[in-house]
Amino acid sequence: MQLDVKEVEELAKTLYIRALKLLPPDIKRGFERLVATETDATGRSVLDTMVKNVAVAERTNNLLCQDTGIPIYNVVIGRNVAFDGTAMKEAIRRGCERATREHPLRSSVVHPITRKNEQTSCGIGVPLINVDFDTREETVAIEMIPKGSGSENGSFLQMLIPADGVKAVKRYVIDRVIECGGRVCPPTIVGVGIGGTSDLCMHNAKVAATRPLGTTCSDPEGAKIEAELSEAVNALGIGPQGLGGCSTSFRVHVEVAATHITMNPVAVNIQCHSARRALATITPGGIDFQ
Repeated sequence: MQLDVKEVEELAKTLYIRALKLLPPDIKRGFERLVATETDATGRSVLDTMVKNVAVAERTNNLLCQDTGIPIYNVVIGRNVAFDGTAMKEAIRRGCERATREHPLRSSVVHPITRKNEQTSCGIGVPLINVDFDTREETVAIEMIPKGSGSENGSFLQMLIPADGVKAVKRYVIDRVIECGGRVCPPTIVGVGIGGTSDLCMHNAKVAATRPLGTTCSDPEGAKIEAELSEAVNALGIGPQGLGGCSTSFRVHVEVAATHITMNPVAVNIQCHSARRALATITPGGIDFQ
């Protein structure tokens, strides 16, 4: 299969707009679970308001949140796909720019020093484009994630040492959730990276934060920590928007990587309750949106 860069450009545009307007089904089911288990009256009221806001936004074809975020594109390329990598990345960038200008969207991307906004949702190193490969035949999957600043500001890294042990990892995560409180628009998905290098650990925390609800860490030890931290975080009483209750987080997700014998980094990256993402696959049969 030959990857059509024009098709990629149009898809990058469509996915950005789609991600901003349609909340993924797994997040909607997550809201249903929290509403059913929340015992605090204020917490239930806030959750009900969030659910209504989602319904109104989708019914009126409006954005789920005013923050169009930092655009992230995750591309996974299968076997027997012919493509020009440079042309593909340029096409994604053009699609991102077109979504911002043609929809139009509020651009949230600025130069880090001058703070100049080009009104394209693009800049130096942005959009982020992550490329990986898998074994599917003649398949290209493109996922778009608009990462809002409220939750992205809930990002932390600590280079622990092995002697600190697993308890220190858990304590670090819980302390960061307490520190963030309601600033990250809970209920959240708390992404945790454990191991690797400092940059890999931070990347894995974001992968964890943007993983669909209902998925589990592939590593048994990581999965165990996920379950323990999910229970602990929701016992903190922070609740929806930090106003109290047991619905602080949809779930804690963990991703792990092998690391050096003399260190054990841990990273936290939080995703807000508007956990937006959109995914499509390209095959010889056409495009399928998930």
